[in-house]
Amino acid sequence: MRVVTGISVLVLGAGGIGHAVVTSLATGIDRIDPFKDMKNRPRAGYGTNLLLVGTDGRDKITREEKKKYRLGGAPCNCTDTVMLVHLSADKERASIVSLPRDSYAEIPEHKDRTTGRMRAAHPLKLNAAYAEGGPGLTVRTVEHMTGVKIDHYLEVDFTSFMKTVDTLGGVQICTTRPLKDSYTGLDLPAGTHDLNGGQALQYVRSRHIDGASDVGRMQRQQKFLASLIKQATRSGVLMNPVKFRDATSTLLNSVRADKGFGTEQMLELGQAMRGFSPASSEFASVPMGNVAYPVKGIGSTVKWDEQKSKKLFQALRDDRPLAQERPKQPKAVKIGVAPQQIRVQVYNGTPKDGLGKAVDDALRATGFNTTRAPRNGEPQDLKRTLITFDPRWDLSAKSLAVALPGAELRAVRGQGPTMKVTTGAGFEKVQRVRAEDTNRGEFGTVTGEQVVCP
Repeated sequence: MRVVTGISVLVLGAGGIGHAVVTSLATGIDRIDPFKDMKNRPRAGYGTNLLLVGTDGRDKITREEKKKYRLGGAPCNCTDTVMLVHLSADKERASIVSLPRDSYAEIPEHKDRTTGRMRAAHPLKLNAAYAEGGPGLTVRTVEHMTGVKIDHYLEVDFTSFMKTVDTLGGVQICTTRPLKDSYTGLDLPAGTHDLNGGQALQYVRSRHIDGASDVGRMQRQQKFLASLIKQATRSGVLMNPVKFRDATSTLLNSVRADKGFGTEQMLELGQAMRGFSPASSEFASVPMGNVAYPVKGIGSTVKWDEQKSKKLFQALRDDRPLAQERPKQPKAVKIGVAPQQIRVQVYNGTPKDGLGKAVDDALRATGFNTTRAPRNGEPQDLKRTLITFDPRWDLSAKSLAVALPGAELRAVRGQGPTMKVTTGAGFEKVQRVRAEDTNRGEFGTVTGEQVVCP
């Protein structure tokens, strides 16, 4: 989540800033070596790849701010946000890929940062790699999972994030529906809002707005980042050396970067990104296969779609844009929760052979994350299609119901995040749907221009 600070550091390196100014800023960055002793790394592709990591550090936040923005509790010393940023070789495009923090990962053999002992390779959630082996293990794990060679590493925390937003004068966010999360204190009615640093932190941290959890949160982070880029490029900070120095020196107090990300790299990126704008950025998420993949001793993890994720990372290595033109499709009804975030198990509640599979295929065709394993339901003489759901995922259930005109909704406490659809004799069709705020392409891709406020 605080990864937006890392992006802003790059954007704030815009042309027109003197070498001496940037040199003084670069010397203030806390340096680390995440590439030390790394072997058998992926082959370098075209362009530049940065791994941007957000940690839950909060040491420099005041007691009042922690209380106001609900930042209590001890940090877990792990990463709750990981983004892979690809800057094209011509420096005219940034492709930003969100990696779910609960992704199923095979952690390579490493030395445990706490005990100092060697640990064999083992399965774990991606965000736990930092806790076990720090930045080095995080980089190794991401390279192993993606096949993309990381050129630079940038790490930021809560403090960096809040200061970034406040220094830029706040960031504007638009929402088509109310957003409320009792865990973070977020409470936004539908409409347009100018968020300060603390409010913005609530917005990008929230993962209990609906059962979409981290998937929905990643999309809000992408939306926020696009708005931050828009604010940074229009606020006058970029082309004014004094404003640039004052803003960036404040931000870099809580940033850690690899030793190779120095003055020359900042100047090169800054000069190349002089004309950067939301239209120059594109955002994607790793295609997911099973969002509730169980692992003994770890719990529920997110398993990537092997073929689609390979295609995504090959595009990054080849320096190709992720947002391609999409063929025209039949009109889709807008829904509040993206269908890709909704897990569905289909049951055939009629004697009609093959109906369950037909409905499963149709729901998957419009984007729903179905199990692809329809079952026979009880009873076998259901008249009206039934959707049962856990009340905690009510927004997802309502969105699914739009795709199944005439279906009955029934709450079942304790059912969990998976929606259960039992087809009835009255079933007619699956209505094509899409998320209301964006029209995402392959890999869930949108450009920054698509998600900022008009």
